[in-house]
Amino acid sequence: MPARIRLQRFGKKGKPFYHIVIADGRAPRDGRFIEKIGTYNPIANPAEINIDFDKAVTWLQDGAQPSDTVRAILSYKGVLYKAHLQKGVNKGAMTPEQAEAKFQVWMKEKEAKIEAKRKSLEEGKRGNLKKQLEAEAKVKEARAVDLAKKRAAELKAEIKEAEAEAAAEEVQAEETENTQE
Repeated sequence: MPARIRLQRFGKKGKPFYHIVIADGRAPRDGRFIEKIGTYNPIANPAEINIDFDKAVTWLQDGAQPSDTVRAILSYKGVLYKAHLQKGVNKGAMTPEQAEAKFQVWMKEKEAKIEAKRKSLEEGKRGNLKKQLEAEAKVKEARAVDLAKKRAAELKAEIKEAEAEAAAEEVQAEETENTQE
């Protein structure tokens, strides 16, 4: 059985974290492995991927077969592209310098895309936070208006009560004056 490049799961329930490992194809998912070449954290956005390029390329050239998920990860990080360019160098189609130049151009473009995604996510968070704060301010203003109306109504009621008590006292005072006469 050939060697496989696959994920080995770590982390808590609902919070996965993976090691990218080289293992025998017959070994269980979280079982014995030959070498660890990186890590993968899918919880972060964009996902955090740390991988040793040279080891991964070496294992790919030696015939290790990546699993579907690891193939996507290696493609995303450029390991498969680097292995492809290395095959061209080995066949004599290009020089190592040309291959390295192509790879560096590709990496710059990829880093720009990733940075653009990070910025858009951060701006989205800021926009959502700003909308939340505006909504909370509107609710606060509405509550303040309702509270002011309620207090005004209570004040009017107190004034009416005071007037009614004053009128009642006047009537009582007049009655006592009338009875004393």
